[in-house]
Amino acid sequence: MIGSIKGKVAELQNEYCLIETPGGVGYRVFMPSANLAALTMGSEVRVHTYTSVREDAILLFGFLQKQYYDLFVLLIGISGVGPKVALGILSAVKPDDFYMAVENRDMKALTKLPGIGKKTAERLLLELKDKISGGSDVIDAVFYPQSDVPQNAVGEAIEALQALGYSNSEIVPALKTVPGYEAMPCEDIIKQVLKVFAGRK
Repeated sequence: MIGSIKGKVAELQNEYCLIETPGGVGYRVFMPSANLAALTMGSEVRVHTYTSVREDAILLFGFLQKQYYDLFVLLIGISGVGPKVALGILSAVKPDDFYMAVENRDMKALTKLPGIGKKTAERLLLELKDKISGGSDVIDAVFYPQSDVPQNAVGEAIEALQALGYSNSEIVPALKTVPGYEAMPCEDIIKQVLKVFAGRK
């Protein structure tokens, strides 16, 4: 299995890039959209790769960050989730947001992901629940706080924001922009996140 590739970006397409190594070999690597968007023609790049072997093809899937690779490997271990579906998920959501959705059993967020219906979302929750505990810094803040604030302050704020109609994929990125949210009481966290949402309109 090819574990990583280092070379120059020789071609950029919607779903893949072509990486040419110093030895002159070009590898077509399928990547999440956010990773592809970060590449430029001619730039030097090193990607973590997963080799998918099928009867009719050998495909390479690449990731600029190891957290994307790690989540990809977890996803393809779920029955009904193949490499293309896993790549679609990683193109639609960041790993931290996905981990939060699983921790909070957010079926609404999961079923919005490409290729994920209700049954597949239920399998994701069942099979990944124990594997990704503490998978993101926000999850750590909810369940393992480092301050004297009540343990459920961040969790309560997230639940309150969900009740207002916001999804985890909206809440988590906004929460991360609030300095020192881990040490705030629930009401202050809610106010600060709502300010972030208001500023985006």
